[in-house]
Order: sequence, then structure tokens, then C-alpha cells
Amino acid sequence: MKSTATNPTAASLYPPAAPIPDPLVSIIIPIYNERALIERVLARVRALPFRKQLILVDDHSVDGTYELLMEKEAGKADTIVERHDVNCGKGFAIRTGLKRATGDIVLIQDADLEYQPEDLPRLLVPIIEGKAIVVYGSRFMGTVKRMKFANRVGNFLLAWIVSLLFGQRITDEATAYKIFRRDVIQSIPLECRRFEFCPEVTAKVLKRGVTITELPVSFEARTWEEGKKIGWRDFITAVRVLLKCRIR
Repeated sequence: MKSTATNPTAASLYPPAAPIPDPLVSIIIPIYNERALIERVLARVRALPFRKQLILVDDHSVDGTYELLMEKEAGKADTIVERHDVNCGKGFAIRTGLKRATGDIVLIQDADLEYQPEDLPRLLVPIIEGKAIVVYGSRFMGTVKRMKFANRVGNFLLAWIVSLLFGQRITDEATAYKIFRRDVIQSIPLECRRFEFCPEVTAKVLKRGVTITELPVSFEARTWEEGKKIGWRDFITAVRVLLKCRIR
């Protein structure tokens, strides 16, 4: 995708992309009340054919998720389990995970199965081959099931606002599948607590002159009854964060 950098000197912040043979991938999984699904998520993630470090951040679940993680996951060589003393939000959980990430590449995996973990090896390829340093998995370049019309409109508007404000056309600002070379994501000062991680990190990456490479992914939305947590207020917050980052 074509990119117009909004900061001409930003590209010098990071060395040029280079191949990363046999990378260690830090997978940050923010978790809140997902006892019913988390074991299936972890089984599918662990089956993926690359070296991985799993960073499981429980955001003060109250449904027994943390107790399950401590029973089944704590102590595994490839796994770190963190817990917040109070519920802080997805963005804060990601920030907690970033402090523990040591892999060559960092990616975010939700603790549900709206996205398909089997898409991840393909999304890693541009970074592994040295062709990109940030990759997003775009739902709207792939397949989308069960997403409400209002959510489609909201996602379209957010992507359009990003393109307008930061000069790069992207199709899915709010995708959960965001993948970064570790030095890039750990150099970005994040303030997010809830779902504003997506607009904040997108804006700050683009302001540094980084091209976001998008690849298609499969997506099947959950309902509120099934555990979906993001709502219309988060759309308003996302717009506010994008404008704030642009003005700064």
C-alpha cells in the first residue's frame, strides 16, 4: 500500500527492515472473563509453527479465568502469567505485556476466537522477510461474518479518518491483529487503558513515518451475550484519540 509519511524525519527513528530468520514471537494476550474460551485459544496458538513467548495478562477476571491460568499455564517455560489487582482495560493489559516482551516480533492475540490464529503465520511473513516492520490483519480485505451494520460503518469511518489525518490509506484501524517488530512497538509511549490502544498505536506508528502493511484475515463477530465488550462509546473515544494524536 502506498504511504505518505506525515513526518519526513520519522523514518530515521528505526533502522531499515531486515530479515529475521527463525524469530521468537512474543504473543500478548489480554484476558478478561474468558474462562470458557481461553484454553481453546491457547491450544490453537501453541500449535502455530514458530517459536513463541506467551504473555498472558489477566485483567482482574472474576469468572475463574485467573485461577485456571495459574493451574494450567503458570510455570511453563514459554509462558508468563500477569494479573492486574483491579480491572484496568485491554490497553493497559497490552502495556503490561509489552514490558515483558523479549521476542523479535510482538503481536496481539485476543482471548476469544473472533479471529483465527491460523492466519498469524502468514501475517508474520513480511516482517520475517524484512519487507515490513508493522503488519495489520485486515478484516475488510478478508472475510467478515456476523458483524452488525453499525459496526461496519463505525470501522469504515475510523479507517477513513486515519487515512485523512495521517496520509496512509488503511482499511482496518480497529483490527485486533496488530504485529510489530519489537523495537518499534516498545519505543512508542502509550497512554491507553481500554480499547483506545488501536487508534493510539496506529496514529503514533504513522506519525513516525512507518508504513502499515495490511493482509487479509478471517473474522466472525461475537454478540454481547457471547462476551463482546466493545461498544459505541469506544468509537467516540477512538475518534478523540486520533484527533489528539494528530494535533500533537
